[in-house]
Amino acid sequence: MSKLRLATLWLDGCSGCHMSLLDTDERLLELAAQMDIVYSPLVDTKQFPERVDVVCIEGAVSTEEDEARLRLVRQRSGLLIAMGDCAVTGNVPAMRNPLGAEAMLRAVYRESPVLAPQIPIEDLPRLHGHALPLHRFVPVDLFIPGCPPAADTLFAALAALIAGTADGLRLDTRFGA
Repeated sequence: MSKLRLATLWLDGCSGCHMSLLDTDERLLELAAQMDIVYSPLVDTKQFPERVDVVCIEGAVSTEEDEARLRLVRQRSGLLIAMGDCAVTGNVPAMRNPLGAEAMLRAVYRESPVLAPQIPIEDLPRLHGHALPLHRFVPVDLFIPGCPPAADTLFAALAALIAGTADGLRLDTRFGA
């Protein structure tokens, strides 16, 4: 059997879910023996590859760039996991939703006492009106809540996928692996 091709992606979130994944410590070596990390903020790959078996995505969708990346990743991935509360519900990024992006930016950057009030625009993506969870844009196969999810939970989920014991989830449904 070939190794599982795993990718992780970070959208609008704090990186806590990736830190929790790293907190699996030496158990990462167990997983690494059975999977290749083909894309992640943890590796130096610039383009999302074709035919990824499992992708774990952290963060909400807050920009057109987030949405485009999410749709591309969904097309190229077999099993998509919403990793953490931002990906599952919108969580902290969605706290701005009652105000909307423009009102939030005004409140933070213009109406708060600052030395040079201005809304940053250079080299930053334009925010959608609302931050939304992944399932509002693409089908999600597994939701792992938590802010962040516990390292034990992430390890157990990945280990169950590798072992083929995750209830109702099969890695061979998309690419015929």
